[in-house]
This record gives sequence, C-alpha cells and structure tokens, in this order.
Amino acid sequence: MTLPITALTAAICAIMLLATAIATVRARFRAQAAFGDAGDQGLVSASRSHGNLAEHAPLFVILIGLLEMANASHWPLTALAVLFLGARTAHIIGLHQVHSAGKPPLPRAVGVIGTWIAYAIAIGWTLFLVVTVNG
Repeated sequence: MTLPITALTAAICAIMLLATAIATVRARFRAQAAFGDAGDQGLVSASRSHGNLAEHAPLFVILIGLLEMANASHWPLTALAVLFLGARTAHIIGLHQVHSAGKPPLPRAVGVIGTWIAYAIAIGWTLFLVVTVNG
C-alpha cells in the first residue's frame, strides 16, 4: 500500500465514526427523537461525539496523507496519527461521562488538547515542508 499510515488512520477514524453513528441512532430510539436532541443529555453526548469526530477527522487525515506523500519520517508521522486517534478516543469517552457544571470530564479535556496539539504539529510540519521543499 502506498500510504499505509494514512490508510490505517482513515480506517480507524471510519470505525470510530461508524461506532459513534450507531450510538447516536440508539440514543435517538431511546429518547424517541427523530430530529434534534429532545433535551436528552445522552443523545446530545452521542450526537456531539459523532459530529465532533466528523468535523476533525477528514482534514487531519488529509494532512497526514500530504505529509506521507512528501516522504515525511515514518515513525514521527505514525506517532502523530496515534496522538490524534488517542485524543479523539479520549474526547468520545469524556463526552459520555457525567460532568459537573462548568467543568468537563478529564478525558474530554485531554481529548481536546491532544487534538489541538496533533493539528498544530500537522499544520506546522506541512507548512515547513511546503516552504522548504518548494521554496
């Protein structure tokens, strides 16, 4: 396979998206809510965990693919993908935990920060390669 890190990252993101979509549909049936969230916290958590992953995964997978096509170092790129996937997993777990008002559960916070760090590294690395390889 030409882009194994990208392919594996995309496949794992797809598995996570499928799992969160199934959880959202199950919560919809439980809450009897065809549209919206019916004020059901479980449905809100399920739909946001799916939506948030759907918002973040595509661009990250594209960045990983661009870096891999530019022959970025294999192990650091793998570590970056693992950081992103771990952060997204933590975020999903955190969204499903009960939290006190104004304070998100620790896994959710770790997931957000991990995602931002992974994005910042991927963006910086991509821009660095654009400037140095094409400059």
